Amino acid sequence: MNWNYVLTIFIAAMLGGAIGLEREYRSKEAGFRTHFLVGLGSALFMVLSMHGFDSFQGQPGVIIQRDPARMAAQVVSGIGFIGAGTIIFQKNVVKGLTTAAGLWVTSAIGMTAGVGMYGLATAATVMVLVCLEAMNFIHHRLFGHRRREYDADENQLPIT
Repeated sequence: MNWNYVLTIFIAAMLGGAIGLEREYRSKEAGFRTHFLVGLGSALFMVLSMHGFDSFQGQPGVIIQRDPARMAAQVVSGIGFIGAGTIIFQKNVVKGLTTAAGLWVTSAIGMTAGVGMYGLATAATVMVLVCLEAMNFIHHRLFGHRRREYDADENQLPIT
């Protein structure tokens, strides 16, 4: 077993879990477990795409054309499907957009960690957390008295 691969998916899972903890704290549709699994799964697919077929190299009659971007594209499509499941339209209000976007970026962070770009994945995680927390703080300061007509913290956008 290659422990570097295990470390790679562990880092991706922890970064995804960090975003999930914030979502869990805010009682959103997708929390720690979902974000943890999205980060881990995305990294695992990238590791598999980049290194999973090494054993076929050099076998007589076997031609392998490796293109890690092919599997990454399918991960993005799959996350779009999961994200769509978190978006709810009810009583002329759309809910879950921020959670869907969080899952999407968590997947990108997982893929980034999956290719070994840990610094970039960590920086992106910090940026996501800063965005979520800073915007929550600003929104409460600026719009705290008008929570009923527009509630960005609850991912609600009025439909006109």
